[in-house]
Amino acid sequence: MTTWFITRHPGARHWAEAQKLAIDRYCTHLDPAEIAASDTVIGSLPVHLAAAVCAAGARYINLTIDLPAHARGKELSLEQLTQFNARLEAFQITSIQENTNP
Repeated sequence: MTTWFITRHPGARHWAEAQKLAIDRYCTHLDPAEIAASDTVIGSLPVHLAAAVCAAGARYINLTIDLPAHARGKELSLEQLTQFNARLEAFQITSIQENTNP
């Protein structure tokens, strides 16, 4: 039973620390093969990785940020994350295995 926080952004890690979250492992990259069914994974993952977490039976909690267009692609500080309403939201994501060619 491991709680993971996945981010490559220092500001997000500072935000998590300021929230006093009980994190066992901070990582900059997620290898879904390392996730166990009893784990919790927190981060802003691409949807296919979030689906892999859920498929493993683990819990996925998204770090959601109301990011305005002018702030995209920039490193954000703890203060900016707070300003942009950073929060945790749990999601259950499943892949629908179908042909999606238009």
